[in-house]
Order: sequence, then structure tokens, then C-alpha cells
Amino acid sequence: MNTAVVVTGLGVIAPHGDDAPLMFEALMRAESAVKPIFPDLAKPAAAALVSFDETRWFTKLQLAGVDRVSQLAVAAADLAMRDAGVAGDVDPERLGVFAGCGMGGAAALEAAYRGGARVPPLTIPAFMPNAPASHVAMRQRAQGPVLTYSMACASSAVAIAEAAKAVQRGEVDVAIAGGSEALIVPGVVLAWQAMQTLASFAPDAAATAVRPFATDRSGFALGEGAAFVVLESEARARQRGARMYAQLSGWGLSTDATHLTKPDAPGQARALKAALQRADLAPSDVGYCNAHGTATRVGDVVERDALASVWGAKIDDLRVSSTKALHGHLLGGAGALEAVITVLALHHRQLPPSAHCNMIDPACSLNLVLEPNAAAPQLEAAISNSFAFGGSNSVLLFKRV
Repeated sequence: MNTAVVVTGLGVIAPHGDDAPLMFEALMRAESAVKPIFPDLAKPAAAALVSFDETRWFTKLQLAGVDRVSQLAVAAADLAMRDAGVAGDVDPERLGVFAGCGMGGAAALEAAYRGGARVPPLTIPAFMPNAPASHVAMRQRAQGPVLTYSMACASSAVAIAEAAKAVQRGEVDVAIAGGSEALIVPGVVLAWQAMQTLASFAPDAAATAVRPFATDRSGFALGEGAAFVVLESEARARQRGARMYAQLSGWGLSTDATHLTKPDAPGQARALKAALQRADLAPSDVGYCNAHGTATRVGDVVERDALASVWGAKIDDLRVSSTKALHGHLLGGAGALEAVITVLALHHRQLPPSAHCNMIDPACSLNLVLEPNAAAPQLEAAISNSFAFGGSNSVLLFKRV
């Protein structure tokens, strides 16, 4: 297929706000949204929360049985559609929704567990993982394919790749693609603490707790939010005079098939190579990587090894940063938020920093973007990595248009 797929709309409900350009500016300044949460927990925890006014999108009656994860998705998708200026300009049967969600309605499930005999009657539709996609479809009157992808941290990146395939094959004219996650509830936080993957931090130091690729890294902080992009063919976008942020020219999907939670460099490398091959680009053509970069002891090294195995002698030419240091790890929504950030980095030719890394671990030797407000005047292509539990790997490759 030679159909070029472009990004014409961006929408975020993120820890740094609901305005994508302003969010990007905050990231460029290295502003951290990570803060302490749940002071009554036995072990300190931190997360990046969203300030969200649901009444902008829902009436009180509409909110019945709609978990926060779906509320955030509806809002972000609506912002993306408004940004694209495509509402009313597409046949509902040719409009699809492709959404990623890792854990579904965590707040609804937590309330049910704690509710005893008084479990809300709409608990099941509130916490089912496909609820966000369904609510987006109802709000946007999308009557084409409405699909949910649940592959842990790769969920929404996979959703965007699958949406691009549908546009390219002519199955839809316009795709709303992205994902959401809202799991900052005590039960989920305790579960992640039990896995010993969350960052430790000294009192009053939560904002700098996440330090990807640093010698003193100790894990990630959870984040919540939603991000969606609008995808359509370049021909359609040009015909209607739409603004095009970038071309989604490549994507690579692979599975490690080695371990449920331990990442595998060869598996990640297969996804990287597949994205490059689909885009018909060499590694040297790509100037920036928004890394998965969870700041875990094992994960950062494996990702570095995967990048080095593909880029080889050109690895130092690839600028790398992990923005999870600033907005936390959105799990199922991470790939979509980081795709939006990567698109904006490419669009503005500016690179967000990999914050709080005072000393790079020699085992993670990469050309990290350590300084705020870094310019990249020659940037032509960029990738966003999403590597998940279950061994699911997704790489999105964007080019300038």
C-alpha cells in the first residue's frame, strides 16, 4: 500500500493540562507533574495526576456508570477531533475508533471491592476495558470499527498502528486513535509497590523521583490521562485543506515470547527494524527517539541494547529522551501520550529533555537530551517506543510533511 497516513488532530488530557501545545512547552521546560499521593499508605508513593473538570463534557446524568478512564478518553478524543476540524466532514460509517486501555475502570472496580453489599449496579459497564472506546464512539457518532487493544504499556501505541493500517487499507476514512488510563487508586498503587517497580524518593523529592537511564534510577511513577490523534490519508487531508502535523510512515509490532515481565532486547529490536522497514528509512534517517524509558534497573538497559543493536555505529547520532520522568507512566495510555509528544517534537523541531538524570548509567550509554529547550533544526523523522509486560513491543515512526 502506498497510501500515506497523516496526523491531523491532537488531543490530550494529561498531567500537564488539556492543551497539547502548552503541555509540550511545559515538558520542554522540564516541569515535573509527579507529586506525593495517598499519605496513609505504609510506603510513600507518587504519581502524576490530571486536573479534570468532567462537567465540560458530561452532565450529572451522563456521568452515571462512566468511570474516570472513559471520561478522560471522551474529552481527549473530542479535543483531537476539534483540532482536526473534521467533525461533520466524515460519513459516520467511515469513522473508526481505535483505543488502548491497560486496566479499565480502576476506580469503579476499587469502589466495588470496598462497597460490600452495596455495589453500584453499573459497575460492570464502568470498568470493562472497552468502555472508553465505546463512549468515544457514542460521543463522536462513529459507526465504523470501534476496537479496544489491551497490551499493558503498549496498548495505545498498538491502537494507533492498527488505526493507521485501517486508513491505509481504505477500511475507514478517518480514525480516532489513542488511549486512556486512570488507575491512581490505593489498590492498584499497592499492587505496583508489591512488584517493586515504583520509584523511591526522599521526603519533598517526589518531583524528581523518576530518573530514566540514570545511575541512581529506582523505577517509575504512575500517571493518568488520555491522548488521541486523528489519522487520515494525506490525499484526503490535502483535499480538505487540513493542517498536517506529521506523517505516520512506519510502525513495528513484535512479541518477545520469552518472559511475561522481563523485557528482551532482540524482541524490541524486531519492532524497531519493522518500523524502519515499513517507512523505508535507515536508522541514520531518524534523529530522535522518545524512549519507553521506565527508569527500572533492567528495562532501561534492555532498551538501550535494542537501540544500539539496530543503530550500530550511528547510535550516538540518535537523540533520546524519556518524558516519563515528567508526566509519569500512563501504562495503557502511555504510547498515545508519548506519540503526541513525539509528533510535536518533530513538528516544532524541538526535543523534550530526559529529566533528573545527573549521571548516565554506563550500561545505558545513549545520546540523551539532558538540557531543556533543545533545538533540532535538522530533524526529519522520530520514533516513539512502547515496550510492555507480556513481551508486547510497538514502535511508531513519524516523518515531517
